[in-house]
Amino acid sequence: MRKIVSLFFLVLLLSGCYNRGQITPDAWDLTSQQIDSISFYTTHHYTQNYNFVVTGDSLVLVAQQPEDMSVPDVVSMEIESEAGEMQKDSITIHRSERIVVADIKTIPADTIDSIWVKVARDQLTFGWIHENELLAKVSPDDPISQFIDLFSNVHLLAFLAIIVVAGVAYGIRRLMRLGAKIVHFNDIPSFYPTLLCLLVSSSAVLYSSIQLFGAESWRHFYYHPSLNPFTLPFWLGVFVSSVWAIIIVAIATVEDVMRHLSMGGTILYLGGLTGICAFDYVVFSVGTLYYIGYPLLIAYYVFAIKRLMLQSSI
Repeated sequence: MRKIVSLFFLVLLLSGCYNRGQITPDAWDLTSQQIDSISFYTTHHYTQNYNFVVTGDSLVLVAQQPEDMSVPDVVSMEIESEAGEMQKDSITIHRSERIVVADIKTIPADTIDSIWVKVARDQLTFGWIHENELLAKVSPDDPISQFIDLFSNVHLLAFLAIIVVAGVAYGIRRLMRLGAKIVHFNDIPSFYPTLLCLLVSSSAVLYSSIQLFGAESWRHFYYHPSLNPFTLPFWLGVFVSSVWAIIIVAIATVEDVMRHLSMGGTILYLGGLTGICAFDYVVFSVGTLYYIGYPLLIAYYVFAIKRLMLQSSI
């Protein structure tokens, strides 16, 4: 076990030893277009040649140049589009198709959205769309960003909270009636399961806190994700490190549980542990968005440590 943990830490450290940043030309040699592109990138976190994947039902692009379209025409076009009518000189991109940003223009006279983005699926399929409409229906073409999308959906979390709370309460009751081992209540002599629960809870609180208090930092991470904590701002680095810690402790937990229990007992215990970790993630991530996650985390630490000490003394 020590060899596995040491190997994970070694790989993690080596992955952060060297980071070669993007090579940029000397600032004095930049054109006005390049300066505008850099300025846009710092505030919007993407620019030309950035890749997206369509997550909405469809994306309707306009073939005309934005400056050639009057604002009334744009409004009329969007009303007709909402009615589901295919527009003349429009192109439809469907769900799961990949697109790339080809150009960006600012049209100050447009009262709907002054920023237009030209995207292309291939050399023959391209068109313009308002930025706010584009970003509402796409996700960065990166598995980490799409994973973040899944776990950042507040409505999904609220729905999961109801299911997880009910499921975990029922599961714990059944396991306790069967006399099965379960973390916090009838635990095995190991601190790994408790440590895993505390890590999941702390990571959930940190995850929501970054979204609350470091929205721009989180948005940049969303567009340019990395699993190397040494290349990220401090709190994002701490969060990514906590994710790595969860993986390492989870492996140690499975190995330790298998040493203490039979195969059937191991399956029951790990099933209960998974349910409690899911419960912790949902409760603390949603609770932190309403600022009650912090006192709950302190109370949970006190409860978990007291239960661990009690189980160790038995």
